[in-house]
Amino acid sequence: MSGATEKPAASGAETGWEVLLTGRYLRLLLLSAVLGLPVGLACFFFVSAQHELQNQVWQNLPEALGYDGPPWWWPLPALLLAGLILAPVVTRMPGAGGHVPADGLGGPPIGPRELPSVILAALATLPLGVVLGPEAPLMALGSGLALLILRLARAAGDQRSMTVVATTGSTAAISTILGGPVVAALFVLEAAGLAGPRVAMLLLPCMTASGTGALVFTGFGHWTGLSIGALSLTTVPPDATPDAGDFLWGLPAAVLVALVITTAHRLGRFTVRWTAHSKSVRTVLCAVAVGCCIAAYALITGRSPEEAALSGQAELGAIAADPHAWSVGALVALVVCKGLAWGICLGSLRGGPIFPSVLLGVATAMACSGLPGFGVTPALGLGIAASAVAVTGLPLTSAVLAVLLLGDDAYEQMPLIVMASVVSFLTARLVLRWWKREPKGQRTADA
Repeated sequence: MSGATEKPAASGAETGWEVLLTGRYLRLLLLSAVLGLPVGLACFFFVSAQHELQNQVWQNLPEALGYDGPPWWWPLPALLLAGLILAPVVTRMPGAGGHVPADGLGGPPIGPRELPSVILAALATLPLGVVLGPEAPLMALGSGLALLILRLARAAGDQRSMTVVATTGSTAAISTILGGPVVAALFVLEAAGLAGPRVAMLLLPCMTASGTGALVFTGFGHWTGLSIGALSLTTVPPDATPDAGDFLWGLPAAVLVALVITTAHRLGRFTVRWTAHSKSVRTVLCAVAVGCCIAAYALITGRSPEEAALSGQAELGAIAADPHAWSVGALVALVVCKGLAWGICLGSLRGGPIFPSVLLGVATAMACSGLPGFGVTPALGLGIAASAVAVTGLPLTSAVLAVLLLGDDAYEQMPLIVMASVVSFLTARLVLRWWKREPKGQRTADA
């Protein structure tokens, strides 16, 4: 009886793994490698164009008008313009400029018909100071381009294959700016929640496309000399082995990071509901409110408003390179002002949620690094991991992202990074469950 029971299970497992060696699946892998090339190329020019437009708005244009840098009021007209551009895109174009960032990076793949609105919304508004990252538009670009190539080649298959191809394209796209193919592959693995051969069936095409896409992306960066906005740290504080003081202060700091991120995300959910009515007008109003938050940061701190605007990639590198150049008051003002701006953007504008959240987490942890026995290097690592897991819900991916960003200095920090990921994940889940809990009277009435 037991032998008869075990045999079908073994046969089923063998059949599942044998799918990976079929001609149809091998052709899918070859197609993934081919798709990674145009997706990586498209992502390179997309990110380069966004970076160049950002430089024009926040550096070249103020200098041309006689300013040393953007004045405190600069975000107000810039974000007003972003709202005026985005409003008709959201209300009239197919795809509405992409999904709402408060919903995360999920949602169905973007098709070729919806893709123009996503590209227009990202390139026309993100450089103006919208506090969102390029990762969601890049994923949409990858999936939409992959499906378009299949359609043009008349190679479209069943719905399951099309979903894998779309996921492959989006993964190849996000790998170009999110730490490379390894982080992208883990992202897919954790987000899919699959097991056994099903993991490999989805993961292998994504890794193949990510590898070829990253090759094209980095190669064109060297060949053309154009700047790109990948999430990276060129300089980090000196390595220091975490001690008891780092864990004593670090784990509560991870809780604080999770609270900051989930609170801002809650504001984003409120903004989603608020903009559902009279979307055009309220989209513009939200954009202006974001500009006010950024201008308030400049007025409070006397620093450049650019630090509180945009995705936060440049500021993340600046804090990592010279954490002592920021006072605790400036870091707190950055967390409050940029956090409010990010929360509003999550529910009303278009872009990715991850990049600004990482800066908010790092700034929060760095503000705590002045506590006795708490070092800046441990604070940097746990800030990255705790914020990433709070916004994505993916603890392993977030820990690996922090390790890769820290580079050679990550080995000693891994225990604290892992613990911070776990603590932040649990804190975020507890807070979300508390917020979703219905009032006692409402539960009684429903019963």
